Amino acid sequence: MTRIERVVELIKEEVSKIIREDVSDPRIGFISITGVDLSPDLENAEIFVSILGSETEKKESMLGLHSATGFIRGKLGRVLEMRQVPDIKFTQDDSLAKGSRVLSIISKLEEEKDAGFKRNKKSRKKS
Repeated sequence: MTRIERVVELIKEEVSKIIREDVSDPRIGFISITGVDLSPDLENAEIFVSILGSETEKKESMLGLHSATGFIRGKLGRVLEMRQVPDIKFTQDDSLAKGSRVLSIISKLEEEKDAGFKRNKKSRKKS
């Protein structure tokens, strides 16, 4: 595992813990960190978050995260033991919701296919 990969994993774990245990902004709802993109020079980290809730709740959670960014970065700096703590930026990741929607559509299509197969089988028996 490279240094960047180790730092990415540490950032992911620690930011998740900081948000869960130390950030008290009521706007921040149920958030899951889905990934971290760290620049090769370790100066910038884009943190991808999946947020549960309505569109309004998601927007409020993002506002809360943006507001808490400095606090989160400060807490992260105490854990990382690096000369310079990366600047962090939160980005909403809708890939989980999109994936869930795709799986739902596939499931519905399979059910319709099965129902159509059963109807065709019954009509053949009658003939």
